[in-house]
Amino acid sequence: MIMDDDSKIFVAGANGMVGSAIIRELRKNGFNNLLTPSSKELDLRNQIDVSSFFETNKPEYVFLVAAKVGGIHANNTYPAEFLYDNMMIQNNVIHQSYLNKVEKLLFLGSSCIYPKFSQQPINEDSLLTGSLEPTNEAYAVAKISGIEMCKFYNKQYGSNFISAMPTNLYGINDNFDLNNSHVLPALLRKVIEAKNNNSESVIIWGSGLPKREFLYVDDLAKACLFLMQNYNSPEIINIGTGEDLSIKELAILIKEIVGFSGNLIFDSSKPDGTPRKLLDVSKINKLGWKHENDLKQGVLKTIMWLEETNFNRFN
Repeated sequence: MIMDDDSKIFVAGANGMVGSAIIRELRKNGFNNLLTPSSKELDLRNQIDVSSFFETNKPEYVFLVAAKVGGIHANNTYPAEFLYDNMMIQNNVIHQSYLNKVEKLLFLGSSCIYPKFSQQPINEDSLLTGSLEPTNEAYAVAKISGIEMCKFYNKQYGSNFISAMPTNLYGINDNFDLNNSHVLPALLRKVIEAKNNNSESVIIWGSGLPKREFLYVDDLAKACLFLMQNYNSPEIINIGTGEDLSIKELAILIKEIVGFSGNLIFDSSKPDGTPRKLLDVSKINKLGWKHENDLKQGVLKTIMWLEETNFNRFN
């Protein structure tokens, strides 16, 4: 099942960082029959509204990338919302995709679905083999539920619903709100503002020792389109770079790129989260996809976009 130029494609989560990147990639490749309602136009948590949308529009392909997301602080503070919102979104979209005979659906999960102390790099077979990281357990449980839902709909109904697990993402249209953003955009904002304000130091949550892998969002969009065209297995598949670095190393890199001359202070009283989270990406690499942007290139592109938009994401 391969999409063609005329295929009707629904991008669920069109206004988010991932959704907007997928739309850019689809249009770049000649796909223009796109359904891209905003969350104000279509509340994916509302069963009746989602049912009506599918029955009216009859999409043929679905990129299910809509989700309530956030960093450690947000996940710790609003676990019930992360569980409820994400399960409602994916339950409605996956079920309506089945009822309305969608040709193929891609469900985007997250690397946080894997056990806290998974063997590194994390292979797809690690799913459900150990305890989750407590600081994002609610989000992970919701995403695991979506993976299993796709798998069992495939088994019972013969659907073609695939599930992909990306590593930590960043880039154009990222969330830079310090109360609920992820580590890279939060660091980027802190360092840029510290430089602009001539601050002497930047305080960073945690010890700086945990290691993380980061993928530029446009590379993820390319991977999603690649999988939609080339992957039909019910088994999950990782998307990442296969490379990681410590939060301290990330902070130093951002400091150098931004040109901040002050000090980096690590607040060890704040939680670190999972010690390491590096994905084994040999499966998708063997299929023929590999990331194009290294971390420095991706951060530079993100800063260029921030400059073009006059840093309005900081307001």
